[in-house]
Order: sequence, then C-alpha cells, then structure tokens
Amino acid sequence: MHTAPYASDPAASRGREFTEEREGSRGPRSEFQRDRDRIVHSIAFRRLRSKTQVFVSPDGDHYRTRLTHSLEVAQVGRVLARELGLGEDLTEALCLGHDIGHPPFGHAGEKALEEAMVHAGGYDHNAQGLRTLARLESPYCDHDGLNLTWETLEGLAKHNGPVAAPSWALAEIDRAFPLDLATWPSLEAQVAAVADDIAYDNHDIDDGLRAGFLELDDLLALDWLADQWRAVEKRFPFAPRDRQLRELVRTQIGLMVNDVLTHTREQVQGIASVDEVRGAGRQLAGFSPAMGERERVLKRFMYDRLYYHEEQLATAERARDVIARLFAAYHDDPRTMPDDWLATLPAQEPQRSRHIADFIAGMTDRYAITQCNRIYGSTPEGLSNV
Repeated sequence: MHTAPYASDPAASRGREFTEEREGSRGPRSEFQRDRDRIVHSIAFRRLRSKTQVFVSPDGDHYRTRLTHSLEVAQVGRVLARELGLGEDLTEALCLGHDIGHPPFGHAGEKALEEAMVHAGGYDHNAQGLRTLARLESPYCDHDGLNLTWETLEGLAKHNGPVAAPSWALAEIDRAFPLDLATWPSLEAQVAAVADDIAYDNHDIDDGLRAGFLELDDLLALDWLADQWRAVEKRFPFAPRDRQLRELVRTQIGLMVNDVLTHTREQVQGIASVDEVRGAGRQLAGFSPAMGERERVLKRFMYDRLYYHEEQLATAERARDVIARLFAAYHDDPRTMPDDWLATLPAQEPQRSRHIADFIAGMTDRYAITQCNRIYGSTPEGLSNV
C-alpha cells in the first residue's frame, strides 16, 4: 500500500508519556497498532455498547449506540485513510477512541454534568475522553492510563482543530505531556473528524426513519437528497420501501466519502510532511465547500426534526434528571458511592467533584438507572424513546 509523505509514521512517533518496560516478546505490531488495541481492550470502550447515541433505549438492539457508532466511524475512517495513503492504524485508533468521554444518556447526560461541575471547572466530553484514556483507565502496573502515543493523544485532543482554551482536564494532560494544542493535528486526526460527521449524519437518518421520528417526505425537502431518492427509485423500482431507504443512506455515504477524497487530494498538493500538515494553519482534510454547505443544512434539518423533536427533548430531560440526582446524592452523601470509589474520594474541592464526575461519566445508561433506583427508590418513567 502506498504511504503518502504527509502520513504519520509510527516508527517516527514522538513516543509515550511514560517509559515502558515489558518482559517477553511484544510481537510485530507498530506503535499505532498498539494504541488501537489498547483502546479496543479497555473497559471504557466496552461500556460504549450501553451508552446512548441518539435514542435513549438501554434495552433496544436495533438502534445505534456509542459503540456501534464508533465502529461505523472507524470503517469510514479506514477507507479514507487507505485511499489517501495515510496511517490506517492511527486513524482507526482515533475513530474508536473519539467518544470514550461521553457520559450516559448522550448530550443530556453531558448537560447535567456541565451544570453540576460549574464550580469545579466544568465538563467536556472530549477532554474527559483524554482523561479517561490517559489517567483513569489503568490496566498496567507501571503507569496510570493506557500510555498512548503522542500522536494518538494529540489527535484525540484536537481532531476538530486547534484548541485555544483547553478545559482543566485537557490542560492537566497537556502540562504533563505537551500536545501542541495551538496547531492543526495530523491528517489522520482530520480524517477521523470528518468520518465522524459522515457516519452520524447518515446513520442518524437511518435510525430516525426506523423510529418514525423522520418521514421520507421531510428528507425530500432537501433537493440533493430528493435527487438521490429519484435515482434509487429508478434503479430499484420494485424493491421494498425499507430497502430503498437504506440504499439512499448508502448512496449518501458514498457521495460524501468521494467528495472528501477529491477535496483533500486537492488541498494536500505541495504538502511534503506531517510537520507541514500541522504548520499549514488550516484544515486540509474535509468536505468541499459545496458538500460542506449541504452537510450544514442537513445538520440543521436533523436538529429541527430529530434531535430537538419534542419526544426527544422530553426523554432527554428525564435522563438529565437522573444524572443530576446521582451527582447530588454522591456529593451530599459519599457513602452512596461504591466502596472502591469512596475509598479514593478526595476531601477537597474541586478534586472531590471531579472524582464524582469521573465515576458518573463512566457509567452506562443501564447502570445509571440502576444506581438512581438504588439510591432514590425510583427512576423517571419513559427513559426509552423508541
């Protein structure tokens, strides 16, 4: 496989925060392959299987969760990386790890933690993901965290671009292992970010249609989707409607992927190294201006018709209440926490609140509901909206 000169090279990695001494054979894996495998084998990654993506449905198995979303992002990311001659393993690691910091109940849970943590520096799921992988998830005897490479941590920290004002969680890691937050990240990180957009833009359409929150006629108000739908009907006139709809989603993914490839190849002309990528001062991997505008219109549509649907908002408010009540309970009476978390609870603020937020952020939807019921004797009804 052709490797581009601007690809990240695992043999030229800036290394890891902690020196590692491992006995025995380490096998043939590259440093970025090790990072990917450490993320996949982490407890935090496994918990994504029971964390909300869009629909709050702890027992549902037909809708995306944070885990299946991350796998779909990785699939798109690897295709893009391979075609562009980038590091597939680094791209995959970033795609798989990008949502590790999400709390239970998606953005509703994040909003509750943001409100609870106002006095303690706030809460940000991206920084929490870094904190989880670099500090909290600690399976090794000789250091905290997974000790991922600089390139993986950098990509997770700023896959959406330079970070001008890092939150306390990201700032702590950056002080210990500087990540050059003011520069653009590698192309692998930029590809992971656009793969995230492609995946959730389209699988949320799929899930929204399945759940009945979206109707085909709503989608056809978007001209380019209407054009694609007519093409699908022409190609498969006798196919069942549900199969035609899934074909529409696949077609949209393909168009977005091809657009990113064409536009990114244009943008990297004359870029000869990963250092030049970071020093370019602008995003190099992404949608063309025309597709970027379509994607923004699609996002606005999805917020209006799906994410801010009145049933979604009502369920999100009940979920937010669960997280707020849990934080209040643990803060007011720490004895309600499990023994292992209670034993390491700091006495002083803001560390005390941050410890509680770490515990809650790692919960699955189901575990949060169970804990709320254990402490309060009940949980809000209607926490599944599909």
